[in-house]
Amino acid sequence: MKIALMDSGIGLLAATAAVRRLRPDADLVLSLDPDGMPWGPRTPQDLTARALAVAEAAAAHRPDALIVGCNTATVHALPALRARLEPAVPVVGTVPAIKPAAAGGGPVAIWATPATTGSPYQRDLIRDFADGVSVTEVPCWGLAEAVEHADESAIDAAVAAAAALTPDEVTTVVLGCTHYELVAERIRAAVQQPGTSPLVLHGSAGAVAAQALRRLGADPAPDAPVTGTVTVLLSGREGALPEHALAYAEGRLLRTVSPAS
Repeated sequence: MKIALMDSGIGLLAATAAVRRLRPDADLVLSLDPDGMPWGPRTPQDLTARALAVAEAAAAHRPDALIVGCNTATVHALPALRARLEPAVPVVGTVPAIKPAAAGGGPVAIWATPATTGSPYQRDLIRDFADGVSVTEVPCWGLAEAVEHADESAIDAAVAAAAALTPDEVTTVVLGCTHYELVAERIRAAVQQPGTSPLVLHGSAGAVAAQALRRLGADPAPDAPVTGTVTVLLSGREGALPEHALAYAEGRLLRTVSPAS
């Protein structure tokens, strides 16, 4: 089994680690776009073009499925990606986990990039899946960029700023950007109020990994031998994971498997 994942940067690490834990025998193709990152400020048309190029670089390695490990790329490019690659390669997008978060009753905060916060896409998800639940949209200025570069002080500052915009009564936080899952515990520590029940965090990585296996008709096999290889593509060129990826447990997990020859 070979599963490809794509993003402009290391936001795909959370889903990659989830796939690795479910199927340590699966070969992985990680397609990043350092030449074109960040994707967030780009126009939808430009972002779609970059995403298609990154996806086609991954598809050249003949994966059985492709995970779009980026919320923004899913919003703007998923239809184009599916039109280009399916049915030969199933394409799985990443959607903020608003539905399961709202099922807990809230109040809920959705931490997302400024571009996503207040967008029609996110508002539609709130309308469809969180009707009747108190939801606060929290723009996280600079957090994805800080995580991408493993800039500790910038991460702390961005998390603190977003926490200050999060109401004290919030019981659940949706991590609406894949980068945020890499610093989930720091977000928890910043938002958790003393003397209250443990804060619930909802990311998308586990659900996305499980959906990819379902699309392939494959079962999880977490006890399978750790034999999967890893191929890294940097704007189409074979390379290595960015050094900053190793600042996170999800990146270090990939060092336990052999690189592809």
